[in-house]
Amino acid sequence: MESVGLVLRGNKPATEIAEDLGVGVSLLYRWKREWLADNENPFPGTGHLQDPEDERVRALERELRSVKEERDILKKVVSIFSKDPK
Repeated sequence: MESVGLVLRGNKPATEIAEDLGVGVSLLYRWKREWLADNENPFPGTGHLQDPEDERVRALERELRSVKEERDILKKVVSIFSKDPK
């Protein structure tokens, strides 16, 4: 995460970095603490699942939702064009 990198490099005070990013200083320090505790996977809640199989299932569910929406749209189009004009 770039914001943590900015804090760790120390070129600017954390308060200034937080202000530039539009976040609170405490949040910036929390990110830093989480990064230092586990820099391999410091933010597990950022949308990436630990298990690749869970990630695959989530991607398939997302695709299924998209396909269902497309199907519903096509059903509506077919019903509109199937009506007899008078």
